[in-house]
Amino acid sequence: MATVTADLAVSEGTGFTVELRDGTHTWRADEPADVGGADTGPNPYELLLSAVAACTCITVSAYCRRKNWPLHSVSARYEHDRVHSSDCDDCEDPSAGYIDRVRSQIFIEGDFDDAQRDALAGIARRCPVHKTLDRGVAFTTETVFVG
Repeated sequence: MATVTADLAVSEGTGFTVELRDGTHTWRADEPADVGGADTGPNPYELLLSAVAACTCITVSAYCRRKNWPLHSVSARYEHDRVHSSDCDDCEDPSAGYIDRVRSQIFIEGDFDDAQRDALAGIARRCPVHKTLDRGVAFTTETVFVG
């Protein structure tokens, strides 16, 4: 089970800086200055995209290692935006208003034959984080007021 804690200390000039910890590592998130943040780290959507991009690269690399395939490099570019559902050809319910859309490009460099290329194209879309997001997530939230 993965656990991350987030703490935002409210004080002048800190914007929305949030310290994030997983027990071993510490990093931060924030919002850009134009929306009231201090721009000290990526915004939450950028963190989400970075998780799926990292997972994609790791998954492709691990698959190539396991198969002993000649991978030279793998990189990923993920973009998030919101579009009106009438602009989305793939939408299940075009009357729903706006939908979140994630677009990606995966760049894989190596000396692969056609069968390996086909396999890697499929593997790149099946990293665990991508599959989690694609299936949807069930949230359970408990709000605790202190003080």
